[in-house]
Amino acid sequence: MKNNIIELRNISKSFDGEKVLSDINLEIGDNEFVTLLGPSGCGKTTTLRIIGGFETPDEGEVLFDGKKINDIPAYKRNINTVFQRYALFPHLNVYENIAFGLRLDKGVKEEEISRRVKEMLKLVNMEGFEKRHVTTLSGGQQQRVAIARALIMNPRVLLLDEPLGALDLKLRKDMQNELKNIQKTTGITFIYVTHDQEEALSMSDTVVVMDQGRIQQVGRPIDIYNEPANAYVADFIGESNIVDGYMVDDYKVYLAGRQFECLDKGFEKGEPVDVVIRPEDIDIVEAEKGMLQGMVTQITFLGVFYEIIVDIAGFKWMIQTTDYAEPGTIIGLEMVPDAFHVMKKSEYSEMFGDYSSYSLEIDQLSETLDEEELEDEA
Repeated sequence: MKNNIIELRNISKSFDGEKVLSDINLEIGDNEFVTLLGPSGCGKTTTLRIIGGFETPDEGEVLFDGKKINDIPAYKRNINTVFQRYALFPHLNVYENIAFGLRLDKGVKEEEISRRVKEMLKLVNMEGFEKRHVTTLSGGQQQRVAIARALIMNPRVLLLDEPLGALDLKLRKDMQNELKNIQKTTGITFIYVTHDQEEALSMSDTVVVMDQGRIQQVGRPIDIYNEPANAYVADFIGESNIVDGYMVDDYKVYLAGRQFECLDKGFEKGEPVDVVIRPEDIDIVEAEKGMLQGMVTQITFLGVFYEIIVDIAGFKWMIQTTDYAEPGTIIGLEMVPDAFHVMKKSEYSEMFGDYSSYSLEIDQLSETLDEEELEDEA
């Protein structure tokens, strides 16, 4: 059982009459790297600001180590923040920027300040930069200084609001690794905000997927990717083929004109569902050997694999494979049962309507399929 350092209970927040957070509940463990992930306007930055004390929720409670902190101002919370634009003091050099918070405490001696600053410079790989003015540093170096300035105060929690957004791709990836290493080294809880799904999956212990002021799913990166809670999460995290289907029975789903075995159960018979198949979980085979057949309409080489678009009865399927297929050819698609991720219809998918009307069709379909199986066995 994890030791929670932050708990959000039934948090709601509105600006100018528009609700931006709706009944948010979230537990964040001590020494955990948690990422709030979602598109612009989903409420992730507002959530971060409420944790930091920069915003007050209209409803709900914010707990720190089990104690309510709604009315405690930001500067009195054992929480620090790193912003996207760094907010460094341009008139101070690297050393003085990092030391700034300690100098506000008149009880800290200069020897202690020097020792702590040197520790932080080593932690963020900035040794030897003490006398450099921050305006002469690169974006990545400025971000390291901002992180060191935040960490020198020994916060229990560090909030990072899209801190790598202004960096180029190569530097961004380097900083992702550095941030994760810093978090592991210090043992401080990091709460990170981003709209970059790859960034969230590669850095985090826990990912919180948000949309329209609500939490859609919380889980480990591998679980978020492999077992999305709904069509929105499946579509937002990675590439997905999201296909309309309905359940024939436990472990049997019908889509694209035929029945497939799957690993899902607990749905009502005939219930419309969203079926997610990741592009990398589809194998291409000879047309006559495939579970489905379609025409290749587009192929793109992406270095490690080909991205192939296949038209199956008007629906464009995406496949990611190391095998080449010529545009215009008919190919077969092969999938194993655990490639199908079946989930309930949600507000993010086109609804089939009242699925009770499918009951007779499903019964007839089941009988037909059973008869075909018996004939095949004979």
